[in-house]
Amino acid sequence: MNPHEKDFVLGRGLSSLIPTKHQTPGIPGEQVIDLPVTDISPNPHQPRTDFEVGAIDDLVESIREHGIFQPLIVTQSKTGYQLIAGERRLRAAKKLGLKNVPAIIRRASEQQKLELAIVENVQRSNLNPIERALSYKKLLDEFQLRQEDIAKKVGQKRSTISNSLRLLSLPDDIITYIRQGRMTEGHAKVLLSLDSEDLQRQMLDKILLHKLSVRETEAAIKGKTNKKVTERKDPHFFEIEQRWQSALNTKVTVQGKKAGKIMIDFYSPEELDDLTSVVEGKGR
Repeated sequence: MNPHEKDFVLGRGLSSLIPTKHQTPGIPGEQVIDLPVTDISPNPHQPRTDFEVGAIDDLVESIREHGIFQPLIVTQSKTGYQLIAGERRLRAAKKLGLKNVPAIIRRASEQQKLELAIVENVQRSNLNPIERALSYKKLLDEFQLRQEDIAKKVGQKRSTISNSLRLLSLPDDIITYIRQGRMTEGHAKVLLSLDSEDLQRQMLDKILLHKLSVRETEAAIKGKTNKKVTERKDPHFFEIEQRWQSALNTKVTVQGKKAGKIMIDFYSPEELDDLTSVVEGKGR
């Protein structure tokens, strides 16, 4: 075994696997070594497929001026080394023409490679909603993990995983719009409340044509305009409504004057469970 290798334990959390600006790289006693760029192959389980050219160029300039501060994480392979985390840094290093990059060598199974790649990207908000959903699906299909297991590994709620996976049930053309960033995950979540693909596509056309916000899309589905609802609502009730939505991270409608009702939207049984836990004081 390479003297720098350590057993990979995802349970230690991302901080023990990917060094931050305020800690010594790696596990205590571990060394950062320089590896030839040509010896490192990409992670076959890299969930991110869309890399912005401009972002890579910015990273190139940063590396040119300051070097690579955060080491790449790799594992040994039959032909050299395989990347676990640090795809953007590796791409930038190649574009800059560097011969070597700093790296930490770890041992990792195929499942652990995928898990770490997902965790790294999710925590840095690098994945688009479809890439994230496909990553979760891969953990479900290829490694037989349950949604509860995935939620724990990536530090998300089970309802978040469930809602993410539901995006993949949308028509392919709508999925493409989400992947391209032309429609938000919030919009997609609202479209999932429609019963047919035809209705979803019709609403997609309205969203793109009129540049509807998520709330305007919700109102359009209910046959109302968000502006009229806002104008009629008591300012105090409107403020309370916003506070509820912020606390529960879902659509909340407050109706009434001196008395009334509160309506809380949910989009899956798992999300209903999570909302119930929050109201009971067990969540968050």
